[in-house]
Amino acid sequence: MIFRFLATARLVIVGGAMSYRALFNWTTPPMFIGTLLVGPLLQVFFFVFLGRELGVADDRFHLVGNAVLAASASCVYGGTMAIANERRYGTLGAVLLSPRRRVPLWLGRAVPYVLNGLFTSAFVLTAAVLLLGLPVPAGSVPALGLVLLVAAGGCSAFGLALGALGLRFRDVFLVSNVASSGLLLLTGAAVPRETLPQWMRIAGELLPLTHAADAARGLTGGDALEGRLFGAELAVGLGWGLLAVVLLAVFERGSRRRATLDVM
Repeated sequence: MIFRFLATARLVIVGGAMSYRALFNWTTPPMFIGTLLVGPLLQVFFFVFLGRELGVADDRFHLVGNAVLAASASCVYGGTMAIANERRYGTLGAVLLSPRRRVPLWLGRAVPYVLNGLFTSAFVLTAAVLLLGLPVPAGSVPALGLVLLVAAGGCSAFGLALGALGLRFRDVFLVSNVASSGLLLLTGAAVPRETLPQWMRIAGELLPLTHAADAARGLTGGDALEGRLFGAELAVGLGWGLLAVVLLAVFERGSRRRATLDVM
């Protein structure tokens, strides 16, 4: 039993790390800093000053919401490319020929992006707080870190579900671009949800980051972690993870039957 657990852990950790480095040749330090750190930080400043100018919400709303949303830069695109790039570079067939169980195989692909998203959100929140002077209670930091971790995990599961489409469609990156814009608009991270139509608010309830942004705002304001929001974010992340596993299994079987695993 313990050897099976160690083998699974090795598949998740080592396999995920090797895939991350092998498939993503853009992960040089300048690209990492510019894409995942500087870009989201500038987005925070943009929405904070735009909100001040238009009188829409306060600094806390925009600063914390966009810091949580910063995880999507790596989690959505990373989760998508973790699968789509296997097909693009012709290695998908070799991966799917592996006798390993699929859940830990794909979970290993997502783990680096969960950590990326957590690091990006923590960096953006810390830098923005220091530069804009928003106080954050020290006692809220552990709970805030937990919320950011769950948000990054749910967002990565969302990215994997989108990446599963890469087993069927040619241009899955178009889907990622639309999904990223949808998170910006519908989750309430950058736009107050009460100003949106009812159907948009309902859609936002089903997306990752929505409940995490609200929970993080409460924590930075000195409130205790609201269990309802944390549980809802966790449930949404698990739901997207389950959907990703189902889609990957269905599309894999269909691609095997049609011999289209490596057809671009």
